[in-house]
Amino acid sequence: MSLLTLLPFIVLIGAMFLMTRSAKKKQQQAIDMRNQMQPGSGVRTIGGMYATVKEVSEDTVLLDAGPGVELLFAKNSIGAVLTDEEYNHIVHGIEHDLKSDADVVPDDASSLTETDDSAASDDAPVDFGKKDAADVPADTADAESADAGTDATDATDKAKTDEQAKKSDGGSEAK
Repeated sequence: MSLLTLLPFIVLIGAMFLMTRSAKKKQQQAIDMRNQMQPGSGVRTIGGMYATVKEVSEDTVLLDAGPGVELLFAKNSIGAVLTDEEYNHIVHGIEHDLKSDADVVPDDASSLTETDDSAASDDAPVDFGKKDAADVPADTADAESADAGTDATDATDKAKTDEQAKKSDGGSEAK
């Protein structure tokens, strides 16, 4: 046989060797990572649950998932051992980055917009009502709505008084 006919087989065997070698490396790194777990370190399981390591035995890990919640997992189910900063950022939302202390962007955009003192006056009240300014002047509309509200209140009070009088008479209509 010639070398040219064996070349595809040699390339195929070489590719398989390299793939198995890299898989073994990843597997060894995962084993080393799981062996470095200590009580108190934060972990993520392969299912996506974040917890704190409470105890480590040969094949199992006891995890503290919350107040009063302890779970027993196989060591192989630990997907990643997290640093304290990563764990606090993901679980508690605590960000501790010394590099970003210099320029902090505020949560709201109030400091990003400039107000013009001549355009916005603090003395004038803001009216959010749905009044049609072309139909009724503002002063007249306010007075009319106040009068209508007073008339409605007076009518309601009179009806209540009449009803109470009928009840206290013991049904005067029947007499």
